[in-house]
Amino acid sequence: MTETPKIKLTNIHKKFGSKVVLDGVDLSVMPGESLVIIGGSGSGKSVTIKSVLGLVKPDSGTIEVDGEDVTHYNFNQRAPMLQKVGMLFQGGALFDSLPVWKNITFGSRERGQHLSNETAHELAIEKLEAVGLKPEVADMLPSELSGGMQKRVGLARAIASNPDILFFDEPTTGLDPIMSDVINELISSCVKKLGSTAVTITHDMSSVRKIASRVAMIYQGKIIWDGPVSKIDNSGNPYVDQFVHGKAEGPITNDFKRA
Repeated sequence: MTETPKIKLTNIHKKFGSKVVLDGVDLSVMPGESLVIIGGSGSGKSVTIKSVLGLVKPDSGTIEVDGEDVTHYNFNQRAPMLQKVGMLFQGGALFDSLPVWKNITFGSRERGQHLSNETAHELAIEKLEAVGLKPEVADMLPSELSGGMQKRVGLARAIASNPDILFFDEPTTGLDPIMSDVINELISSCVKKLGSTAVTITHDMSSVRKIASRVAMIYQGKIIWDGPVSKIDNSGNPYVDQFVHGKAEGPITNDFKRA
C-alpha cells in the first residue's frame, strides 16, 4: 500500500495582478521527511508555504494535508489542520509585550488547551531547555534577548505543541555563521526527536546541508529539480548548480539579463 503524503501540492498556480508567482507547482512531502525548498528572492518559496497554511488562496490546483483536500477551506474548516502545525517565522515574530513563557505557550492556549499559568510556565521551560536556553529566560521579555536567543525562543514556540508538521521560514536570516549553525543543529535535532514532517524555505546552503533529507528548487514559479540532499552538488541541472555554488555566471543570470 502506498503511503499517503503528509503534504501534497498539485498544479498550484498563483498570480498577484499580472505577476505569475506560482506556475504549476507539483510537490509532495512524505511523513517524517525534512524537505528544504531553495530558490532566489521572489521565486515563490514563501507563497508556496502560505498556500499550504491558507494565508494565500491559489488560483487553481489542489492542496492536500494527510490526504484531505484543504484547498478551499475557510479558517474554521482549516483549524484542525493548523493544530498539527508549528511555524518558525523569519523574523521570530515574538510578541514584544509578553514574557517569553507566554510567547511559547500562546499558540497552545489559542488552540483551546486550558493550561494554568503554572503548567504553561513549566511547559515553556521544558521547551526552552530543548533549544538550549536556561529556565530564567522564561520570564524575560523579547527585547532583552539577542537575535540568536529570539530565534531559539521562536523555535521553542514552534515545537511547544509537539506538532506533526513544522515550517521554517529562512531560519538563519540575520544571524552570524556560528549562531546559524547552532540554529540549524537545533532544528535538525528537534525534528528528529519529534518525528515531525518539516518544510524549510531558505537560500542558505549551510542550512540546506544540515536540515534537509530532500531538496526541491523552485524557479520562475515551477519546481525545476527535486532530489535527495546527497545529490545537490551533482544534480545535473545547470540552474541548481549555479544557485548551490553561488556562481555569478549561469542560466539564472542569463535569464535575468534577457528579462
